[in-house]
Amino acid sequence: MSKRFGLLGAMLGLVSVGFLLACGSNFNSSTDGLLIVGSQGSSALQTFSFTLNNGHISPINNPTSDTANEKCLLNGSPASMVTNPAGTFVFVIFNSSNQCPNATKPGIATFAIGSDGRVTQVGNLLSDPSPVSLAMDPAGKFLFVAEGSRGVNVYSIGSGGGLTLVPGTYSFVLPPGFFPPNIVSVAPTPTVFPGTGINGTQNSVCQAPTNVPPSTQYLYAVDSINNVVWEYSVNTSTGALGNSNAGGVAHFATGQVPAGVAVDPCARFVYVSESLTNRISGYTICMAVLSPNCPNADGSLVPVSGSPFPLSGSANGPGQIAVSPFGNNVYVVGTLSNTVSGFTISPVSGSLTALSPATVATGTGPVSMTIRADNNWMFVSNFGSVAQGGSTVSQYAITPATGALSVGQAIQTDNYPFGVAVK
Repeated sequence: MSKRFGLLGAMLGLVSVGFLLACGSNFNSSTDGLLIVGSQGSSALQTFSFTLNNGHISPINNPTSDTANEKCLLNGSPASMVTNPAGTFVFVIFNSSNQCPNATKPGIATFAIGSDGRVTQVGNLLSDPSPVSLAMDPAGKFLFVAEGSRGVNVYSIGSGGGLTLVPGTYSFVLPPGFFPPNIVSVAPTPTVFPGTGINGTQNSVCQAPTNVPPSTQYLYAVDSINNVVWEYSVNTSTGALGNSNAGGVAHFATGQVPAGVAVDPCARFVYVSESLTNRISGYTICMAVLSPNCPNADGSLVPVSGSPFPLSGSANGPGQIAVSPFGNNVYVVGTLSNTVSGFTISPVSGSLTALSPATVATGTGPVSMTIRADNNWMFVSNFGSVAQGGSTVSQYAITPATGALSVGQAIQTDNYPFGVAVK
């Protein structure tokens, strides 16, 4: 009898998880966007549809009422996540968790995104030594992983979302006085440019018909211990990281304790958030066009005029940073001030000018942000908001012409939302 009830309990558990991961859907891909949120409170992925014309939110998977009393649904603690450009897969870091006795190894999981907005895990968790954050190749071919003290890993992405580790070919030598690195964020340069908008509207300078995307690719990795950005070359056929110059992996100075890095989708500029000094450093990428400041087209970085740029007002503790999909604006979360700061990018120099208002409010402890490819919607996960009586993701409407953010209604999520991704 005990075995019968044990089997019945296991079956009910599977049914419960199936319901939580695939309950009813009201997602219409022609009229709605899709938001995916990783909950560390219940080890679950929640999905929400939002109406593109007004941002109205509707839960699809894992409504908060379903997961409030559940633990370890996906047997790990979901962290950083990113979708591929086609919006068919979402890749999620899972870390070990005290709530999940069997989740003893970190790794990366692939989830297929269905046409109805449901997410379904593809295969098993891929073991990875120490994943910290993810970045997607703009062409959708490679997944780049910041690995903390272990450096950087690269995976090629198969047609079914499977990941294959790509060995590097670089020579990494620490300069005198350097400590072992702590790579916390990575960002690749594009080999494709953003598409045109509605009715063929060009939204960025690199959409001009005469502009050709770069045929070479580089990866920039911020090191929070040595206060530098490391520059790797990327083999565009295999994804293998190589030496950015004859001397090995190059590096460029930042301010103190860099936390995030973002590359302009037009391959012009790199921006780094500096968590201790509340500034953003900006760099010109020396790519195809040579200039007096760029003697070689080798991906090296040259500080832009006026860099570093201070955050305005009460913004404090800048963390994740993002460049808008058309390369017109920079946004950074203030993890200690509960804010998002916005800037306009000068298309010529790359210098930054604060938006007006310079900051908008988030919930408590913002950690991750994502911007929809149409540049109309931004979402920020508020990891600390549970302490205020409700876990949330902040929603913002973006005015594409200016980059200004309009605060929407907060989205109620399960406890401790961390990673966010949008389709």
